[in-house]
Amino acid sequence: MIVSEVFKSIQGESTFQGLPCAFIRLAGCNLDCRWCDTPYAKAPRGQTMAPEEAAKEIDRFNLKLVEITGGEPLLQEEVHPLIQLLLSNAYQVLIETNGSLDMSRLPSEVVKIMDLKCPSSGMSDRMRWENISYLAKKDQIKFVIAEKIDYDWASEKIKELDLLNKAHILFAPAYGEIEPRELAQWLLEDGLPVRLQLQLHKYIWGSNKRGV
Repeated sequence: MIVSEVFKSIQGESTFQGLPCAFIRLAGCNLDCRWCDTPYAKAPRGQTMAPEEAAKEIDRFNLKLVEITGGEPLLQEEVHPLIQLLLSNAYQVLIETNGSLDMSRLPSEVVKIMDLKCPSSGMSDRMRWENISYLAKKDQIKFVIAEKIDYDWASEKIKELDLLNKAHILFAPAYGEIEPRELAQWLLEDGLPVRLQLQLHKYIWGSNKRGV
């Protein structure tokens, strides 16, 4: 695998927000979102590691919650043996994916966090919509909202695809693009039953800090 970084931090996103968590960030991404917050992981550059080596790195953190992220982790075939190795070692495994690649091979034990790209990302036409059928109620769909058109689009997709009955729904304000209070106000006005998600790690360590 090509690994951008391995680190431990406070989980900044998802329904696991606030918990200590180990992270394996794989390098390389097939999308080019306008507001990408990890541009250093977009190119397939980093340390080459076998799944066993990455799992050994995680072991030293003495945490049982681990997230595989990117970049786009499903670009690398080795992610699948890595997941199986972590599961066999009794880790709770989260994987964050951009929704454009096939998720059908991911084990049911893994918590899938799928980022459905809104229009302002420039990537909404790259989504693989059949991935929704591979989600369970414990899994999560994240919409990153940068402007009102994103909010309206996401709200419509929730209704059109009955997403509230398929997974946890997260609305995240794009950091530096929109004030969280503006998104909060839209949610309060509409009474939309979704979770407002701030990127907690950025509020703790700042927007440019790596390894958090």
